[in-house]
Amino acid sequence: MSDAGDLYFRQVAVGEMANLAYLIGSVSTREALVVDPAWTVDALLDRAESDGMKVVGALATHYHQDHVGGQIFGFDIEGVARLLERHPVPIYVNEREADGLCVVTGASESDLVRKAGGDTLTLGEVRIRLLHTPGHTPGSQCFLVEQRGQPGRLVSGDTLFLGSCGRVDLPGSDPEAMYRSLNDTLRELPDDTVVYPGHLYSTDPQGTLGEQKQTNPFLRVASLDQFLSFLSV
Repeated sequence: MSDAGDLYFRQVAVGEMANLAYLIGSVSTREALVVDPAWTVDALLDRAESDGMKVVGALATHYHQDHVGGQIFGFDIEGVARLLERHPVPIYVNEREADGLCVVTGASESDLVRKAGGDTLTLGEVRIRLLHTPGHTPGSQCFLVEQRGQPGRLVSGDTLFLGSCGRVDLPGSDPEAMYRSLNDTLRELPDDTVVYPGHLYSTDPQGTLGEQKQTNPFLRVASLDQFLSFLSV
């Protein structure tokens, strides 16, 4: 967790599936967005309030229940539904993911703001670029948090983990799209970009993209065929 300049940034371990949620905002405006509000929504909102921040929206990396709420593996996850009960704020979701999010969470179309890859959100001096990174799901997105003079922070959801990548054997997954997202989109970001994944599947909760380019096999592949062979597809 850290504050740097105008950036307010909290990484919070939540839930029963090693999820990581995030609070991102501007110190000067005292406004924040919550990323993937699924587990312990009240605790996330209370954390923001205790930091003097007002949650003004939510960002969804993708529509799977462990990231936005719903029923999965016997768990009934409160998620977006609880967020909207407490704070009726807009839910920013990729346009290809919006219908699925409504089905999974029970949210209505009026609760959502459909976004496209390349769109940006700004809070004070903090800019958040929405990167469309399909593969795990058709509308998966990552968030590149930028503030002038500082390395970017990539909130990577279930697209990129430290040492691995998201599953591509689920309904709506696409191995070739995952390859393109990792190697044509994320790999092009600067080496000093810090990766903050959607699950704690590694010893460290964050690491630089430069390190991942050197050590993560899914960012070191020479071709799509090699990538697919790693995935056994």
